[in-house]
Amino acid sequence: MQALVMLLATGATYYLGLLAAAAAAVNPGRPNTPGSLPAHRRQKRDWIWNQMHIDEERNDSLPHYVGKIKSSVDPKKTEYQLRGESAGKVFRVDKNTGDVYALERLDREKISEYHLTALVVDKDSKKNLESPSSFTIKVHDVNDNWPVFTHRVFNASVPEMSGIGTSVIQVTAMDADDPTVADHASVVYQLTKGKENFDIRGSGLIVTMNKHLDRETQDKYEVVVEAKDAQGRRGESGTATVFITLQDVNDNFPIFTQNRYTFSVPEDIRVGSPLGSLFVEDPDEPQNRKTKYSFVQGEYRDTFTIDTDPSHNEGIIKPIKPLDYERIRQYSFTIEATDPTIDLRYLGSTSPKNIARVIINQPFYHFQLQENQKKPLIGSVLAKDPDAAQRDIRYSIRRTSDKGQFFGITKKGGIYNDKELDREVYPWYNLTVEAKEVDLSGTPTGKESIVQVHIEVMDENDNAPEFAKPYEPKVCENAPQGKLVVQISATDKDITPRDVKFKFSLSTEDSNFTLIDNHDNTANIIVKYGYFDRERAKVHHLPVLISDNGRPSLTGTSTLHVTVCKCNEHGEFTLCEEAAAQVGISIQALVAIFLCILTFTVITLLIILRRRLRKQARAHGKSVPEIHEQLVTYDEEGGGEMDTTSYDVSVLNSARHGGAKPPRPALDARPSLYAQVQKPPRQAPGAHAPGEMAAMIGVKKDEADHDGGGPPYDTLHIYGYEGAESIAESLSSLGTDSSDSDIDYDFLNDWGPRFKMLAELYGSDPQEELVY
Repeated sequence: MQALVMLLATGATYYLGLLAAAAAAVNPGRPNTPGSLPAHRRQKRDWIWNQMHIDEERNDSLPHYVGKIKSSVDPKKTEYQLRGESAGKVFRVDKNTGDVYALERLDREKISEYHLTALVVDKDSKKNLESPSSFTIKVHDVNDNWPVFTHRVFNASVPEMSGIGTSVIQVTAMDADDPTVADHASVVYQLTKGKENFDIRGSGLIVTMNKHLDRETQDKYEVVVEAKDAQGRRGESGTATVFITLQDVNDNFPIFTQNRYTFSVPEDIRVGSPLGSLFVEDPDEPQNRKTKYSFVQGEYRDTFTIDTDPSHNEGIIKPIKPLDYERIRQYSFTIEATDPTIDLRYLGSTSPKNIARVIINQPFYHFQLQENQKKPLIGSVLAKDPDAAQRDIRYSIRRTSDKGQFFGITKKGGIYNDKELDREVYPWYNLTVEAKEVDLSGTPTGKESIVQVHIEVMDENDNAPEFAKPYEPKVCENAPQGKLVVQISATDKDITPRDVKFKFSLSTEDSNFTLIDNHDNTANIIVKYGYFDRERAKVHHLPVLISDNGRPSLTGTSTLHVTVCKCNEHGEFTLCEEAAAQVGISIQALVAIFLCILTFTVITLLIILRRRLRKQARAHGKSVPEIHEQLVTYDEEGGGEMDTTSYDVSVLNSARHGGAKPPRPALDARPSLYAQVQKPPRQAPGAHAPGEMAAMIGVKKDEADHDGGGPPYDTLHIYGYEGAESIAESLSSLGTDSSDSDIDYDFLNDWGPRFKMLAELYGSDPQEELVY
């Protein structure tokens, strides 16, 4: 076999090969000829070829020319072959010319170089004509990758109130391009979010830019970092998010949750046992809460002590000696809370001291009572005599705490209510119960104690729902069908539970409105048919029924007063008559108002009638006093020849002025005694006897004195017999009955009950006179 001579690559031939490969890459379509490749023949080797390189991610059509291998053996008998892992898959060789081609686009970031073995064999026998030779194909880098962060999310922390420039975290982005090629792997960082509080250095170090980062105001921050290479290639994968948490420092003082604490503690509490706790708010984290509690000005420092609970940062009050409510009814003192371990560098404007008032009283009682009920026992209070005498206790309710006198207390301390209570009027009653010590005789000894009793009135569903507010709905007279008029809601004076449900409905469907229940405790009033006639009704009264879901369920009626208005073409109201104000007057009030109006009308008519009668009297020449005198002055003497001697009027006067008048009988009382009056028999002319009238008056006087039911003297029964023998007959006007008189005596009704009889006798209807 002919000896093979291998062309060894020297330094000069190496660089010449690089230039040839670059020329082939620039003009890949131009096939390389053997004469185009520099060949340096040596007698010791017959291999003639160059070093091979190829750029990654070439965009021209496949296959890509890589280089040529050549031997000095007679080409007519030779055949070129490649051996290696990538032979036939990634690279192939032209068996006749020795040209090497890449069958696919190469990525340097995946494989930067390939190792192959070249063979020259006989075409016929396939035997090696040269010894196999190994060579390398290197892939040249192009800047085709942007930087990628090692993590998409970073977590960091920094103490709050840190100074400007404090390091937070170092972030890193990697560029897969060849770092040996200038600027291919260089990375530039910048912040796209959070730059107002933080900054990033060129190396990827994030630092603070605000020294007032307060954890109690905001404890977490989000920062977005973008990384790009020096030549400006960028993409979505070049960003990362950094979550920065502020670490707490002790920079806040504790603050009492309330400025007044009240505790009810029994007198026999054991010394050293907790009686109550004081709570503070410290926005710092638990490890930085170091509250210290202390007394101000030594108030009751010898009676109580305050220990700090390190787990909850609360102050626990404990008595260090027995309590004595008989000597001190109430313990009151001031407590101060502070934190001695606070970092004064971060001290703000908050006061370093905080105080609260503590009041310790005897226990109180809390009872519950259902409204609208009388309960014989609401609850009981109990007091004991701590002395050895063990005297009896008398209980009472201080009236200043129960001004309405709703409650009572039994001898054993049982509290009850005398009246039903209404929660909607007073939901709580705070009573002061006194316990007084009494001796064996029941006399108070002067020793007493008081206790507060709080009675809570529990609610029951005794109030019907009503409108939540007054509504004044208006609607255009040309409103279309389905137009929303108003949306209504309801409320209830009772305690409204969370699951309260109000149902709405119209009490009548005979209207131009309809109601739609929204099932969310509201309802819509809409136009049912459309168009309203203002001439017929300018205000529509719409009763709405509202029901609740209480036990029992109650239903109330509220009325909507919808005003029909004139509107312009834009639906704006132009003319509306306001509905009459609804004041909710009850029926009783309406009746009272009507009676007042009726009384005023009657009084007015009587005054007018009286004036009319006076005018008529003046027209007939008689004044009212004259008529009055004519009616009432009937006790004068005289009237006829025989009247002046037949009786003595002084008897009548003495009977009227001297004795008490019997009560006036009823109008229809007609005693039979006076209905059958007869004259006494006449005496003989010579006989000495009193006059006829005097005798009759004497007889009647005796009868009247012994008859308590008889009528008074000023009646027609008596004066009907006055002057029986006179031709002028009786002078009394009581017996006159003249229908010819044009005087109207109805005005006598205005003179009161004393003239009632005269008014009835001289009334305008003579047929209604009394029958005697």
